[in-house]
Amino acid sequence: MKKIFLLSLTLFCLFIELSAQNRFTISGYIKADENSEDLIGVNIVCIEQNKGTITNEYGFYSLTLDNTTDSLTIVYSYLGYSMIRQRIKGGENQTISHRLTNDGKQLNEVVISADSYEEKINNTQMSVEKLTMEEMKLIPVLFGEVDLIKTLQLKPGVKSGGEGSSGLYVRGGGPDQNLVLLDDAIIYNASHLFGFFSVFNSDAIKEVELYKGDFPAQYGGRLSSVLDVKLKEGNKNRFAGTGGIGLISSRLTLEVPIQKEKSSIILSGRRTYFDVFTRAFNEANKNSPDFTPIPDYYFYDLNLKANYEFSEKDRLFFSAYYGRDVFGFRNNSFNIDFNWGNTAISTRWNHVFSPRLFSNLTLYYAGYQYEIKNRVDIFSFRIASGIQDYTAKLSFDYLPTDRHSIRFGVDYTYHTFEVGRVQGGSDDGVVNFNSATNLFAHEMAVYITDDFELSERWRLNMGLRWSAFSNRGQWYQGLEPRFSARYKISDNASIKASIARMYQYLHLVSNSGASLPTDIWYPSSDVVYPQISDQVALGASITLFEGKFLLNNELYYKEMQNQVDLKDGASIFGNPQLEQEFVFGKGWSYGNEIYFEKKTGKLTGWIGYTLSWTWRQFGESNGNRAINDGSPFFPRYDRRHDVAVVLMYKLSERLSLSAAWVYNTGNAYSLPTERVLIQGPPGGQNTVVPIFRERNGFRIPDYHRLDLGVVWKMKPRKHWQSDLTFSVYNAYNRRNAYFVYFEELKDPQNENITTGFRARQVALFPIIPTITYNFKF
Repeated sequence: MKKIFLLSLTLFCLFIELSAQNRFTISGYIKADENSEDLIGVNIVCIEQNKGTITNEYGFYSLTLDNTTDSLTIVYSYLGYSMIRQRIKGGENQTISHRLTNDGKQLNEVVISADSYEEKINNTQMSVEKLTMEEMKLIPVLFGEVDLIKTLQLKPGVKSGGEGSSGLYVRGGGPDQNLVLLDDAIIYNASHLFGFFSVFNSDAIKEVELYKGDFPAQYGGRLSSVLDVKLKEGNKNRFAGTGGIGLISSRLTLEVPIQKEKSSIILSGRRTYFDVFTRAFNEANKNSPDFTPIPDYYFYDLNLKANYEFSEKDRLFFSAYYGRDVFGFRNNSFNIDFNWGNTAISTRWNHVFSPRLFSNLTLYYAGYQYEIKNRVDIFSFRIASGIQDYTAKLSFDYLPTDRHSIRFGVDYTYHTFEVGRVQGGSDDGVVNFNSATNLFAHEMAVYITDDFELSERWRLNMGLRWSAFSNRGQWYQGLEPRFSARYKISDNASIKASIARMYQYLHLVSNSGASLPTDIWYPSSDVVYPQISDQVALGASITLFEGKFLLNNELYYKEMQNQVDLKDGASIFGNPQLEQEFVFGKGWSYGNEIYFEKKTGKLTGWIGYTLSWTWRQFGESNGNRAINDGSPFFPRYDRRHDVAVVLMYKLSERLSLSAAWVYNTGNAYSLPTERVLIQGPPGGQNTVVPIFRERNGFRIPDYHRLDLGVVWKMKPRKHWQSDLTFSVYNAYNRRNAYFVYFEELKDPQNENITTGFRARQVALFPIIPTITYNFKF
């Protein structure tokens, strides 16, 4: 099978290469003049031949043109930068690199991608969201912490797990079904503070893309979405820095050129200081007899990236991320320490073989671990779990003609799992125990995709991915076809369709409805089959009012096989027979996403609306009882309606206003429908047992909230720029339900007699005003 695949690939490339004769190619890198950062998504167009391309994620482009004796005009354009027009002669291949100058109209910020509406109309890619740092920094957020995941939650098709949560639930998928990449390395837990903040420091981010469907063939391993985050490379021209001081955290990013215009290093750090205040409060009240100390908590993350250009053909990148959450509580007889976090280290080498062939080799390590330690008198106890990956990726971009863009490559990952380690003992050695379950697995993939233009109206993208997984002698493999098509109705309107199959070989074991630090990653085995999803989507895009507005509508349907859940009453901590706790089933979701956006002028923003349904069904399996008697049910994150309105208004060069209003149907919730009274012994207490007839058969009240923001840019100094960002979270103080519980009512005359129950809701965040000081030098 592999030989046939390689032979077919060779013949295909040979055919296209022969068709490319009597042509020549221009190629090179496009960078920002002010800091020598690669620019992604720059448009390069030949006026006379009406052919064009864009730069890839490394700023590289390749454009093949018909040979001619006449001179040609090449235009390089990028949103927020001055345009370059250059005359060239045909004939031989040429290397042409440029540095674009910021025109000063984008607040001196490098905008991540041109993301022009023309690109959205013309290309085959659909179901993708892109963010700019400018948008992220203007949108009001909780505690003043700019958060890319919370910004993505304002896009259609993307849901949060609940109030303040930074989790992602995309088109009916769960939190474990998102592939999160940071400079090509996997991040297994993308949140801090039990899900309230993401692990991404906005000052270090260069580009953000979220794929909700129509997944390119180079991505695999998850069912529902791909979040691809690229870090900045660092200023190669001069020393620079950015930072901010907020109510709960501070951050600092430094960019240092090593060799001007050839290499640089960027270091970024962020830390909260909850613990500084709680420790001071605990110290001030330590002599109070009834005082209970407040636990310590803080999180921090560090980003490092270095790069070096050996030549026009060879470049090397090194990226590293390290983040931890630390929780601790201590008193005279009891101590507990809880820490968790991610580590990611990647090295990438770019090589240009020819003007039409570009390659990238990535080697990375990624790991996630959590550890809980506690001590009572002379006894100590420890629980730990984690996953580690060692991965190699090799990819090629081959651009034989202006009509074909081919990418192919191979991936390999070696996984190690510490599913659950339990240790305990006493200081005198009388008590001592240690147990752990360690697993090892191999995952690999080969893929190819070709994006090609059939005619002015028709463009297709055809891809195929073959993936495989091995664990303890059990072998799984499968083909993952990817296909999308675009039909261009006019210069300002197009319709698109896509089909994608995804395999997921790793599963997140969780006994809650949200992603928590103590969740466990578990591999496919002879008992646990790989999850599989098939998604189809149909969409239409049109620009309105002379291209100032974009209206986009997408319909989708997704089926998911081999879904994994835990049986009722499952035990996951330190369980050597964890597979026996699983039940297996299926899921499906469908919906409609409407998106209306304006990106130019003083008033910008978007309106998004999602109408969707998400279902799960688990019958008897693995020797365990069915969930919900085997009937379909809504998972907690199913929400019928989601609305987001985001507006940003630039009053002047120094003052900007913003507002974000969100509304969604309340989460599905399980509540008891009846109770059984078990009478206690004479003189004792009675016991009331709640009976749950249906999983998630109720809804908590609908959620809505208004956030407001103001960014005031202070008068710049010679090498210093700064602003004050004011934000008000939940401006009209809506008491949104975080969860619901029942209060037991007692007879005032006899506390042993229960007279009834009253539903209560717990609201998490009232109105919260914040202020953050940001600076740049």
